[in-house]
Amino acid sequence: MRGSFKILAAFAAASIACGPLSARNIVVTNDDGLTSNVVALHDALTKAGHDVIISVPCTNQSGMGAALQIARPLTPLTAPCLNDAAKPGDPGAGPMTREGLREGDFHYVNGTPVMALMYGLDVLAAKRWGKAPDLVLSGPNEGQNVGAIVISSGTVSAAQLAALRGVPAIALSAGSNSEAETLDNPVSLDVARRTVELVAALDARAGEGAMLPEAFALNVNFPDQPAEAQWRETRIGTFNAYSVRFTEDMAAEASPMMRAMAQSRGQEIPALPGLNFGFNTAEPSPDQTNDESVVFRTHIAVSPMQAGLAHSGDAEDIVRWHLGELFSNDEE
Repeated sequence: MRGSFKILAAFAAASIACGPLSARNIVVTNDDGLTSNVVALHDALTKAGHDVIISVPCTNQSGMGAALQIARPLTPLTAPCLNDAAKPGDPGAGPMTREGLREGDFHYVNGTPVMALMYGLDVLAAKRWGKAPDLVLSGPNEGQNVGAIVISSGTVSAAQLAALRGVPAIALSAGSNSEAETLDNPVSLDVARRTVELVAALDARAGEGAMLPEAFALNVNFPDQPAEAQWRETRIGTFNAYSVRFTEDMAAEASPMMRAMAQSRGQEIPALPGLNFGFNTAEPSPDQTNDESVVFRTHIAVSPMQAGLAHSGDAEDIVRWHLGELFSNDEE
């Protein structure tokens, strides 16, 4: 891929750096809640000298995309947050009350992923730094976000919102093998270490400036074994690693992935309408080999994203060609 922004060139500088060139203010969010991935990333970033605020949903909110709970106040919790981050009776948003977490750094929101990010930006960062952070890291998600499914990802949506607000942002996704019932999955440590490497590379290139160009974000997907994986510049592309289809009978049409997930949880798949989610068994075409949905299997895939829905390039000319007769000529 040939782009105006060459992120991979910066990794050489990061590989020889002892640490970050400057301490950065970083907000970390996700769509999973308090996880092993989040704890490992917090610890790795703070060890590298960065100032980190964690602001995540109270419970797993995967697949919620950019959903918001408009004009609905967050009342006190009636159930504990994931991994006992907060307990019943705690406020709808606030500092985590689980013991062992660094005081002042860990926070939750009983809402959607984007709401958790907004709490981090509008409240926590404003109180702590008096300004926006230098960087938003959304993730690392428990499972890769590649291909068309990114439009439903809370991980990716949070990074998109940050970029729209002018804050450099990166969506991070690890393998499903980074999931854990505890907060000490060793895969999380590898993902965190490689993420610090990424941040150091951006920092080395940025100097005193912004860590990413305006209206620009990254979608980064780690392979299941990230420890020694090489970085590779990719595109979101047209190949999809996952197949998502609506079915009238989930039990009859469940994919092997869904059956394995249900078995691991001791659950039955109901014979009811719903989504069938599984791996795409098709092979990519030759022009799709640089799509992140292919590359993430063996490399760390780094895909650029534009912020929001605005089209780039010759989009305005295309619209005029198709619809010019509808538009007023008053300005001519």
